[in-house]
This record gives sequence, C-alpha cells and structure tokens, in this order.
Amino acid sequence: MRNPRFFLLLPLFAVLGGCQMVLLSPSGDVAVQQRNLMLASVALMLIVIIPVMALTVFFAWRYRASAKATYHPDWNHSLPLEVVIWSVPLLIIVVLGAMTWMGTHLLDPYRPLNRISASKPVATAKMGERTPAKQPLVIQVVALDWKWLFLYPGQGIASLNEVVAPVDQPIEFRITSSAVMNSLFIPALAGQIYAMPGMQTKLHAVINHAGEFEGFSANYSGAGFSDMRFRFRGVDDNAFGEWVQTASRNGGPLQREDYLVLERPSEREAVRHFRDVPADLFEAILNRCVDRAKLCMRDMMAMDARGGGGKEGIATVAALEYDKSVRRGGQPLPPRPFVLAIACTPSDVYGTAGARRSN
Repeated sequence: MRNPRFFLLLPLFAVLGGCQMVLLSPSGDVAVQQRNLMLASVALMLIVIIPVMALTVFFAWRYRASAKATYHPDWNHSLPLEVVIWSVPLLIIVVLGAMTWMGTHLLDPYRPLNRISASKPVATAKMGERTPAKQPLVIQVVALDWKWLFLYPGQGIASLNEVVAPVDQPIEFRITSSAVMNSLFIPALAGQIYAMPGMQTKLHAVINHAGEFEGFSANYSGAGFSDMRFRFRGVDDNAFGEWVQTASRNGGPLQREDYLVLERPSEREAVRHFRDVPADLFEAILNRCVDRAKLCMRDMMAMDARGGGGKEGIATVAALEYDKSVRRGGQPLPPRPFVLAIACTPSDVYGTAGARRSN
C-alpha cells in the first residue's frame, strides 16, 4: 500500500457499520409508503440531474481547447432540443404534483387507515356478521418535561417512556402536551406529528413487524430534550395482553394528584407502568384543568360563547392560573392588574373615552 493513511479511515467504516437506515427500511406500512414517496421523488429528480451532470462532463471534454470541434457561428435554435429542455421538466413537475397531492390526502395523519399493508386491507364489519371488525387501538400521548406519558383508555393503564402495540392492528394516537410544544416521532412507524398544549393532534399508523424501535421528540423543548426518548415495541396479541395484565397488576396508581407530581420536569426517567387511570384524565390534561381548582378551557370557551361571565365572573377569571409555576417547582408569579372589558357597560367605556378626549 503506497498510502498508509488509508488505514486511518478504517475505524470510520467500523462506526458507520453500526448505523441503521430505519427511514429506508421501516417496519410500519405508513412509514413504508412515505419511504416509497421519497424514493420516487428522488428518482424523478435524478432524471434531470444525471443527464445535466453527464452533459457537463461531455461538453467540457468535447469543446476543450485542443479539440477540433466544428464551429457554427450562425446556429441559434433547435426545435428538438427545445422540446426536450422544456417538456421533460414540465412532465416531472406534473408527476411530482400528482404524487404530492395523492400523498397529502392518503397519508394524512388524521385519516383512518384503509389498509394494514400493501396486500392486506383493513377488515370491516359486514352485514350479518357476528364478529365485529377489529377496532383501532387508541393511545393517548402526553408530552411532559422531559418524558412521554402514554395512556391506554380501553385498557385502563398508562406507561411512561414505553409504548406497546399489537402487530397488524391499526393504532390511533391522540397527542397533546402539558407545557411546551413537542413532536412525537417513531421513524419505523410513521412520520412525526406535533404535540401542543391545549390542542389535540392525531396520528394513525400500524406496525407490521415485531420488534423494539426507538421513539423520540423531534422538536427542541429545553434542557432535557436530548434524553426525551422512549421505546416502541411491536408484539403479538398474546404478548400485548400479558403486558396489559402486568401493568394492571404491578403498576402504581395514576390519579389526578399523581399526575400533577409526575408532570414536574425530570430527565432520564425509567420505564414505569400505571393502573387505576381515570377515564377523563386525558381530557383534563387537554383542557389544562387536572387541578380541580382550575377552570377548564372548554368551560371558559363556553362562557365566552354565551357572552362571558359578567361582573359576577370576575372572581372566576381572576383565579385562573395556567403557568403552573408552583407545582412545576418554580416561584409563584406576582399578581398583575387586569381589566376585563366585559365587566364595563358601554356607557362606562364611552364615558371614560369622552373624558379623556375632553382632557
């Protein structure tokens, strides 16, 4: 070997050998369709890129200084060349546009699945059948600082930093956040979807192969962001039933008071399971009223839709505090003066404005 520095690159190849190209080899049908869309888009764009790169080399060689190329000083137009130059990119744009439109609708994360895999559609109930179709597994997701809480309302359990789902069963994720915006991302299963406080997003997906996969937050959310990871395990129906029974038997309770403690910021939390989960816990988290002393967002919006609480509702509005600084380990915020316009009559508002104009 003339250049011994080549051996210095061997450790680099050893490190790269441990990489997993999960995006190009996913285990869920939604992620597979997204992978195929990405590969098709790249292939279409290479139709232009490869000829351009090849022609760049060809023209550099063909019209080099030492070459005896034919000189055509009066040449300025070629109809076949113009047709190729304009038609090929136009066709590529049309095809890419059609693929984007179809992918946007067919792979909408809010859209229920219509297939388990390319050769297996979702089973639907038919007239006269006693056995109903298999319903999607509902998993409610709460992004905490800095951990993930997964609620299973149909099973009455919850898990921290672990998701378990049966293979070939549709999954419906209902996602929200407790404090700041996050992003749920399981590359082997489907694309990422944001988790936002006071809002609910959805993600429909399915896992087609048993195994253990990585999930994490794809949106920076503070100091513990790097360790905000969890495990996603695809198992068969029997293993899923055993996991549910184990969580119901060995897990700790997760009442509202327990959630308020769990909600406090922490890092590198171990996997934990919970039982006795209230059926309305996710709705309370979504409406930011796990603490029963707080007014739920849905109730506040209902009051606003009916014209507000009037003067009698000032005390209720003044007591609202959604920063949760105290139970999150911080200091209580100092009281701030506020003006509630709905408590003023039109004559009060106009009279004040008129007095100011007169002054």
